[in-house]
Amino acid sequence: MADDTFWSDAERYLAGYGARYTPRIIERAEGSFVYDETGAAILDFTSGQMSAVLGHGHPDIVRAVSESVASLDHLYSGMLSRPVVDFARALAQTLPEALSRTLLLTTGAESNEAALRMAKLYTGGHEVVSFDRSWHGMTSGAAGLTFSAGRRGYGPVVPGSFTLPSPDAYRSPFRKADGSYDWEAELDYGFALVDRQSTGALAACLIEPILSSGGIIELPLGYLARLKQKCVERGMLLILDEAQTGLGRTGHLYAFERDGVAPDILTLSKTLGAGLPVAAVVTSPEIDDTCRERGYLFFTTHVNDPLAATVALTVLEVIQRDGLVERAAALGGQLRERLLGMQERHEVVGDVRGRGLLQGIELVADRTTKAPADALGQAVTAACLERGLHLNIVQLPGMGGVFRIAPPLTVTGAELHRGMDILDASIAAVAGAGHRP
Repeated sequence: MADDTFWSDAERYLAGYGARYTPRIIERAEGSFVYDETGAAILDFTSGQMSAVLGHGHPDIVRAVSESVASLDHLYSGMLSRPVVDFARALAQTLPEALSRTLLLTTGAESNEAALRMAKLYTGGHEVVSFDRSWHGMTSGAAGLTFSAGRRGYGPVVPGSFTLPSPDAYRSPFRKADGSYDWEAELDYGFALVDRQSTGALAACLIEPILSSGGIIELPLGYLARLKQKCVERGMLLILDEAQTGLGRTGHLYAFERDGVAPDILTLSKTLGAGLPVAAVVTSPEIDDTCRERGYLFFTTHVNDPLAATVALTVLEVIQRDGLVERAAALGGQLRERLLGMQERHEVVGDVRGRGLLQGIELVADRTTKAPADALGQAVTAACLERGLHLNIVQLPGMGGVFRIAPPLTVTGAELHRGMDILDASIAAVAGAGHRP
């Protein structure tokens, strides 16, 4: 099919869903690369949709899917198979003892919906708090708690959806006398507003340990513990959405391990399926038993599917067998050094943040005023693609362009540095050309 026919057919037959397509036709993918119709290799530093933690076409995943599709892939939701129980047991062994009951699902939004219903049934409340730059999905309850995009034009969201200020150390107005970020005061202020809005029916706080679509905003050390305390004081459950931070990407198997604070409910997706649609909700026996007694219902077409369980179990096994958590921590250190070097060389790089193999840089027009540099970010994105690197840029009102850098955990050191060389050269070329931010 000629390229002009492909794009005209795409325009004619595909419905829009908010994405601007990369101007390449992708023919295949392998490892850390995708390949376009000309055969050109493009480093995939978004890991697909931030999901392909084992790269593309990993042989263990290919084998697991092939065998499962040929023998046991989908069942009536009231039937149970060995892969599901095997996966649930293996997942529990990677988590704190209290997190031992798993519900296997398909997508991140679905897992957040299930977690929210669980929290509401368990607590008897309906009000839920999330960050004001959050992304938790596009289904009803998850969309009501997604504040980074997509709120206008769709009518009322689920009642009781409240916000906390996202803990953005770079741009927050909450400052101590010495100019340092005062996240404690910001969190206290946020909960004071929540308390004023609440009708006395607080159920849960749903957050990401690193806000990815919110611009790679990382929780300061101590924040998660303080947040958990505030939840306990109000009878709320803490739900952590580790769709992007789970399964080793941050240099820990789960991002919350850095803080030593376990959630009441954990949701996993993206990384759990390594590019395939797999998700899970994990909670304690106490919460699960109480919800069962009260008639908890989340009966879906693909709940506890054996194919999903087989894939997820294989992902866990490969990550543990190949030491990919430790590898992400080590390569993440190299990545941070490269990004800090760019910040030293390029005035337009205002901030470097994130950890492990989920990091980002924020481009600004002026370091003093931190004025956003939206057009510059788009130009750098195009320059990177031309040189063979695909990156995703997050642009939110009031922020500069934030590049999300999330290569597969299987990326080689040479591939990582090749990608950073391309990013460095692209920033230099665009900024040096006098491109107006």
